[in-house]
Amino acid sequence: MSYKTILVHVDQSRHAPQRMRIAADLALRHGAHLIGAAATGLSRFVAATGGINMQDPALTQHLNFLRRQAESALAQFEETVRAAGVPSWERQLVEDEPAGGISLLARYTDLVVLSQTDLDEALPGIGSDFTEYVVGNCGRPVLVVPYAGQFEHVGRHALVAWDGSLAASRAIAGALPLLCAAQDVRVVVFNADKQVNVHGEQPGADLALYLARHGLKVEVLQETTEQDSGNALLSLAADVGADLLVMGCYVHSRFREMLLGGASRTVFESMTLPVLMAH
Repeated sequence: MSYKTILVHVDQSRHAPQRMRIAADLALRHGAHLIGAAATGLSRFVAATGGINMQDPALTQHLNFLRRQAESALAQFEETVRAAGVPSWERQLVEDEPAGGISLLARYTDLVVLSQTDLDEALPGIGSDFTEYVVGNCGRPVLVVPYAGQFEHVGRHALVAWDGSLAASRAIAGALPLLCAAQDVRVVVFNADKQVNVHGEQPGADLALYLARHGLKVEVLQETTEQDSGNALLSLAADVGADLLVMGCYVHSRFREMLLGGASRTVFESMTLPVLMAH
């Protein structure tokens, strides 16, 4: 089992080089086609509805600037994948705002690679909820790379958060190619005694059996915590030396405002290791 098409968001962020390197490494490991996508920042809806004057010289100058920025980022992507030796790749200039454009393009891929939002780095067109929006709207598993830290290896030691939810189930399905290649996989269930109707008499056992059919040897951890489950997950990940966290993401949209569940928000804001999420 492997990913066949991987999409990585490309921009001029200081975090882009690590994000692209990780995506290139995953493409090599899985024999996947890698797409580097950079967005110009002009919403396709605004242009299509005539909400702006496309003949305005000042606007044309600004759009040309945005395209040059995106092309520069794509040139860096090309340099990265060539140096890594990725055999199958392409660069795409997305004439759209980043959140919507990347979300749409992601639907033709198996995995999306993004960076955690860094509020100290403001980039044109990249809103503070960019990553959350893509996770909630792309319909694909998303690997989110923290903006702090260096991650040479992703997926050797995996920690899977299981609560019986649809989002967690989708995350695990999307992570299977990584999990099948991992050296060890741990499944954690928090406060299972309070969720008997969800987990049954042996919390995590059904999931472990499902993963075993994929050839995985899984250790099930039943943990009790009084703290926010997001903080508990990050703490446990550090304790067991995980280099990948797999979890469902709870995102609700009120127009364009992303409303996250408690654990999801904690992990989005404080992640210390790459996190594969699905909504």
